[in-house]
Amino acid sequence: MPKPKIAFYWCASCGGCEEAVVDLAEDLLGVVEAVDLVFWPCALDFKKRHVEALPDQSITATLLNGAIRTSEQEEVARLLRRKSRFLIAYGACAQLGGIPSLANQFDREQLLRFVYAESPSTTNASGARPQMSSNVNGHTLNLPRLHQVVRALDQVVDVDYYVPGCPPPPKLTKAALGALLSGKLPPKGAVLAPDIALCDECPRKDNKPTDLSFREFRRPHQSPIDSQKCLLAQGLVCLGPATRAGCEAACPAANLPCTGCGGPTSRVRDQGARILSSLCANVAAKEEREIDTVLAGIPDPVGTLYRYGLARSLLRRRANLPANETAPVP
Repeated sequence: MPKPKIAFYWCASCGGCEEAVVDLAEDLLGVVEAVDLVFWPCALDFKKRHVEALPDQSITATLLNGAIRTSEQEEVARLLRRKSRFLIAYGACAQLGGIPSLANQFDREQLLRFVYAESPSTTNASGARPQMSSNVNGHTLNLPRLHQVVRALDQVVDVDYYVPGCPPPPKLTKAALGALLSGKLPPKGAVLAPDIALCDECPRKDNKPTDLSFREFRRPHQSPIDSQKCLLAQGLVCLGPATRAGCEAACPAANLPCTGCGGPTSRVRDQGARILSSLCANVAAKEEREIDTVLAGIPDPVGTLYRYGLARSLLRRRANLPANETAPVP
């Protein structure tokens, strides 16, 4: 009997999700023995043409990590969707847009101008930029087009399941692969992680007060952190109440606040708005000037509250496209 065919692919992300697969350690040997790896260009010498030659729906499952930032990434995502029975959004960038989608605060021209002309480390007197097409020794070299917006995977193609995390913990990866190989899958669209808030598995949960009253917000480097006390109660912006469990509260266990990479539970529509509502409702100050002073302790609200989920938020992006362009419709 032929083995199930599995594919991995890396779009707009840091590469940590590729390493998360290797983090399965000795369990990876069992996976490799049970499946036929047909595409994993980060680790093995596979080409796009190898996937194109496969029959449609012949890949049992593709675990695709990373957001969709370029025309090439969208093209490969659509190809893998066509060739796969199950397409898995693997990791926060594929599920939510991830850190790359923070670029949606700016339009493409702003980003290119900063990177190639205005950043403090850039020396580029001629203003040169990569060109979409270039002729080299009689051959034409084409580069991928940078889209105006960064999108989560399901804003481009249909997605069957989601494995959250930045990167996904080995426990969730192992469980997801086990479900795929056994055929014991939940309904389509499920997030393959516990549908409870991260606070429920946090080692500090017994010390979380029922009535928070914020008089200031501070950042982890600004003063010592009590290793036992609830981080929110210490004035640290911890996204645990609005974040899905599954990582065993790895960051709070390491004395750092949760940054929200697990994404929202099924009961939260907008993760950033949920935690923002909770924080603001518990600010002790009542006068506008005092409230502003407290909120100044969060100098980058978008980067703090939507670190991983701006593409999937109600905000999506800034609506300041050039007159001759329109935003892609998911």
